Amino acid sequence: EQDPAQMENHASRTEIRMAAERGEGVWTHFSRTLGFPMHYLALRVDRDGAPAGFVRVALPMSSVDRRVAAIQRLVWGISLLVGVVTLAVTYAVVARITRPLARLTSAAQRIAAGEYGHRVSVHRQDELGTLGDSFDRMSAELGQRVTQMHEDRELLATVFASMIEGVVAVDRAERILFANSAARALLEFPSGDIAGRPLWELVRHRAVEQAVRQAFAGDQLCLSEFEVAGSSRRIVALHAARLPGDPPPGVVLVLHDVTGLRRLENLRQEFVANVSHELKTPLSSIKAYAETLLEGALGDPKHNEAFVRQIAEQAERLNALIIDLLSLAQIESGQQAFEIVPVPVAELIARCVAQHGTAAAAKRIRLEAAACDAALRVLADAEGLGQILSNLVGNAIKYTPDAGCVTIRCAAEDLVAVIHVSDTGIGIAPADQARVFERFYRVDRARSRELGGTGLGLAIVKHLVQAFGGTVALDSALGRGSTFSVRLPRA
Repeated sequence: EQDPAQMENHASRTEIRMAAERGEGVWTHFSRTLGFPMHYLALRVDRDGAPAGFVRVALPMSSVDRRVAAIQRLVWGISLLVGVVTLAVTYAVVARITRPLARLTSAAQRIAAGEYGHRVSVHRQDELGTLGDSFDRMSAELGQRVTQMHEDRELLATVFASMIEGVVAVDRAERILFANSAARALLEFPSGDIAGRPLWELVRHRAVEQAVRQAFAGDQLCLSEFEVAGSSRRIVALHAARLPGDPPPGVVLVLHDVTGLRRLENLRQEFVANVSHELKTPLSSIKAYAETLLEGALGDPKHNEAFVRQIAEQAERLNALIIDLLSLAQIESGQQAFEIVPVPVAELIARCVAQHGTAAAAKRIRLEAAACDAALRVLADAEGLGQILSNLVGNAIKYTPDAGCVTIRCAAEDLVAVIHVSDTGIGIAPADQARVFERFYRVDRARSRELGGTGLGLAIVKHLVQAFGGTVALDSALGRGSTFSVRLPRA
């Protein structure tokens, strides 16, 4: 490339020095002679064991670079090909694993959102297939259990809602967990959601709080009663029992409205007391007259007949009282069979007037029946309706002063027939009008016994009218007489 005579001495070049030292030297540097980088190889030539000279060859770095670049391109191409193939294989392997996992994840999310029973269908024979089959079985079983749980919960909610007993559940902190509609009505809870609210905040009855604490303190069932003074006075029986667990997680309260039961118990006690009192009076009279006769009055012609007559009167009073008691008991128990048929009202009124005509004439009372449509009929039992009229007219005659008037009227009103029994008697005070239909209730007890009343006539009237599907009402004022109105369905 150049004239050696004009070149500088190359003995100082690095590859020459390396060859002088080791026998071979390789170096790359910029050639000042040619003006571009060169790659040099120098070999030392020995003669007779001593260095005789050097041989040096060179290649332009551009040629080396081209070869290196070609090798690099080959390496990069192979690397890229291997990378692509590796990536594809990896993707295929990973996808084969991740697709079932993605389906499992999606199915788990759907189940968590409430879509129970969802299946993933992983058709593989490896661990993922086993996992998918297990997941499908778990999902199906979970769906069945959740469905069963919802059905059981709805069933319990329906049962609790239909119960007439109130049910309240409280947790360990005495916060309300559940209260059915009956409990809300009994304890007068406010409307809206009350779950989580403290019991003491909603219930102002010390008996309830004490029952809850006693239930937490022991295993025994706690029983108590308390009175609710709200819109209406009620007596509530409370049963408290703690829930199973150690410590117990809560207490269940069961509430019963026993107002009617206690009222019936009071009525029963009053009834027994009244019956005992009513029976005691005639029996005491009979016993006294009989003892008087046995002690010598039997041979006294001035008094023995009067005593026997008194015994007969008291025995008749006892008989009437027992008959009325039996009749009332049969009506209340529903054991008395009534033949509900169309009954002509006018005909029964005429019979009643004829039946009580003698008693009315004895007191110079005018007993009359106003004109009544002969075609008017009511749905009732003929004997029962006759007893209703007889009791009302009999009472009117008893409590009407001499020379008074008792009137029976009937009229048709829409779907009912109304029978009015009016008198010009002593009348009934407003305070007593609400109770005259109670058993043994008398406005004037002494006068009622004097007249031979049993105190059961109006009670029998009320129960008979109710048995026929009707109503009975009273309109009265002191000193102006009374009017009893019986309404019965028309035939």
